[in-house]
Amino acid sequence: MSDHPPDHGVTDNPWQRLRQFTAARIGLGRAGTSLPTAHSLDFQLAHARAQDAVHLPLEVEALCGDLAGLGIGEGVQRLHSRAVDRSTYLQRPDLGRRLDEASRRRLVESEDAPRPAVDLAIAVVDGLSSLAVQQNAPPFLEALTRRLAEDDSSWSLAPLSVVEQGRVAIGDEIGECQNARAVLVLIGERPGLSSPDSLGLYLTWAPWVGLTDAGRNCISNVRPSGFAFEEASRRLMYLLRESRARELSGVRLKDRTQDDVIESSVGMRNFLTS
Repeated sequence: MSDHPPDHGVTDNPWQRLRQFTAARIGLGRAGTSLPTAHSLDFQLAHARAQDAVHLPLEVEALCGDLAGLGIGEGVQRLHSRAVDRSTYLQRPDLGRRLDEASRRRLVESEDAPRPAVDLAIAVVDGLSSLAVQQNAPPFLEALTRRLAEDDSSWSLAPLSVVEQGRVAIGDEIGECQNARAVLVLIGERPGLSSPDSLGLYLTWAPWVGLTDAGRNCISNVRPSGFAFEEASRRLMYLLRESRARELSGVRLKDRTQDDVIESSVGMRNFLTS
């Protein structure tokens, strides 16, 4: 008698042992010419969770309460894009990139005198996954504020913004209205089948309405099962320092936190011309 349990008609895949290293759907085996039933049902569940993440409304009051205790800037302000509801937001990405009139007035008419310049404005935006923002924005910002407080140079911060029905580019208008030298947008990324709660970070120097994505730096997949909060805040802090020192961001600002070799042009030749 065999010591192995019955396989119930499932033929194992030789790559199955690699699944311990990744959340990707590899080495699932087969039942006849199809996926095993358990893996097929798991795929449908993951797809349903991704769809739910797109349509789940952000619990704004609860989020604002969580963020208020972090002491970022002078409180938390609630804003809204020009997309009046979720259906409009999904069909009209352009409307999600701009503030509605009430929100813009709230930023630009809060003072009669010109708003003093600040180093950084931070906007928390629901994006395509409110789940990612609800769960991951507070602990990430907690890690970031510690690093900002411990930095050798001081950082002046604008009031924190929470934006409903927003896209990444809405941060440009927020930063411009708040007279911020740089803007950081925390946004729920498009849900994947293994990551419905992925938070994206977008840093832009000298934000203004009409800026292209080439002017931004992105750190993606910030969540407990992805890019850990402490490591993401460390990498972002590097970009913040470099951006302020060099007064730029985007394709001209490289993330060198992963470099593990000392680059030198001495003794190096271009292999294309040798």
